[in-house]
Amino acid sequence: MTDRSTIVLIDDDPLFRESLGRNLEDSGYAVETFADGPTAIEPLTRGDLAPSLILLDWKMPRMTGIEVLRQLRSSGDVTPVIFLTTLNDQLYEETALTNGAVDYVDKGRGFNILLRRINLILEGSKPVPGMPNGAENGAVGQAIEPEEILTLGPLTLDVSSARARWRDQPVDLTITEFRIVRKLAENAGRDLSYRALYDAVRGEGFIAGSGDEGYRANVRTHIKRIRQKFREIDASFDAILNYAGFGYGWRAEG
Repeated sequence: MTDRSTIVLIDDDPLFRESLGRNLEDSGYAVETFADGPTAIEPLTRGDLAPSLILLDWKMPRMTGIEVLRQLRSSGDVTPVIFLTTLNDQLYEETALTNGAVDYVDKGRGFNILLRRINLILEGSKPVPGMPNGAENGAVGQAIEPEEILTLGPLTLDVSSARARWRDQPVDLTITEFRIVRKLAENAGRDLSYRALYDAVRGEGFIAGSGDEGYRANVRTHIKRIRQKFREIDASFDAILNYAGFGYGWRAEG
């Protein structure tokens, strides 16, 4: 790193704050730590602190991490937020991403993995809510125009709200499922690998499970659920194509 970007760490565990804070400082970052949400909210929303990134625990006294995130976003703060937590249920992850977090990392993962995720975000390799992907110098606070409606035959995707419709009927997709459908639809007629689809959800290079099967099994599970949800609306749905041993594709119109 050529500059000393500041990371804010909000976590109620003092030993965890000390250990992670020291590792981040050794990696070239300046670190500001807080033991709870209310203590951090005030300087962040008042403008006393302008960090490059916030690491946020979920389960904390006085105010949960998701409440902290919602207050930040409602105040207009678009600093990228990574949830760093032991809560690994998909519902928590989807809630975090829906409310404007850019990543959700299990505390059990090694520091090098977390550091890689941080660097990817600050280098502009991952989109940040409220700012263009790859914004120059990682600046935050720049508004973007709402994205367009993507239409492909009977499929309609409202990208800005992550809503999908099939034959004018709403499809109840999770955020993760929506991202996979979007990736497939934007590449209709092309074969997409398991890895490409997983990267669309987690970000390029994210490690999942043990070896190839870590992400392959994950993608297969998501595709199975996606198909089921479309077939609840249209029993003849066959737009998602299998490519055995490689991945999936979306059937091209015409």
